[in-house]
Amino acid sequence: MDQVQALKVFVAVAEAQSFAGGARTTGLSPPSVTRGINSLEERLGTRLFTRTTRRVRLTDVGQAYLEDARQILEHLQAANDAAAGAARNPVGQLRLTCSHEFGRIYVMPVLTEYLDLYPDVSVEVVMVDRVVNLVEEGFDIAVRLGHLPSSDLSAVKVGRVRRVICGSPSYFAKHGMPGAPDDLASHKTVAISPVSPSLEWKFGFAMDQSVRINSRLVVSSVAAGIEVARKGWGLTRVLSYQIGPDLESGAMQTVLEDFEPEPLPINLVHVEGRRAAAKVRAFVDLASKRLRAVAVLN
Repeated sequence: MDQVQALKVFVAVAEAQSFAGGARTTGLSPPSVTRGINSLEERLGTRLFTRTTRRVRLTDVGQAYLEDARQILEHLQAANDAAAGAARNPVGQLRLTCSHEFGRIYVMPVLTEYLDLYPDVSVEVVMVDRVVNLVEEGFDIAVRLGHLPSSDLSAVKVGRVRRVICGSPSYFAKHGMPGAPDDLASHKTVAISPVSPSLEWKFGFAMDQSVRINSRLVVSSVAAGIEVARKGWGLTRVLSYQIGPDLESGAMQTVLEDFEPEPLPINLVHVEGRRAAAKVRAFVDLASKRLRAVAVLN
């Protein structure tokens, strides 16, 4: 008989003041109850009951132990109920990580809808442009762009992003559209890079074609590079989701689509697989539905 079962038997005998009554309460046979109490007393090294032919009574030690045993069983039941509730109903805090721009444009609208649907959940979002270790850093979900390495994590693919060359309609009206990657040499370009003004842009599905771009303007901010291109100064290269609203509104256009590299997958990554808590499952279900409906992510 394990410790928890032994405590339940002890409480049942104490409340019934008889081994037979404890047996009826627990659904065990009287001999099993007697053996369980004897084993518990041996393990504790003290008597919990005084026995007579008619009834059993708690010793002073047994009376104190009864209160502790009741509290232990109550706390255990509360913990079990909480765990079962968390498995069935979204509750608690959800910790999520994603990149800055993707999070701002696409994840935040899903999260606010999620919070409205599940009032017993709170969310902490950490936006960083690096791969986060979910287990070591304590996150429930990561939104990841790019091919995933082999791991024990669970992943749900919700879309893809392209690496695109883009500019404004006003720029193309004035300077024309490049027909091939080599044509970029005659166009003004905005390079988005924190490192060097001399960059190579890769083309082709296998990224086996490269063109050196000598941009006169290099910025470290994606938003700044897009803003310059949006205003018609030149072309830039970004991930398609970063200009999703601009593509939908017609403020930006993409070129050289036939030369684009293989798209990058978008995945919702989490640790717990099929046993994931309800708060995780609910977010993955909602985010999958919402992100797969976004045209620019397909």
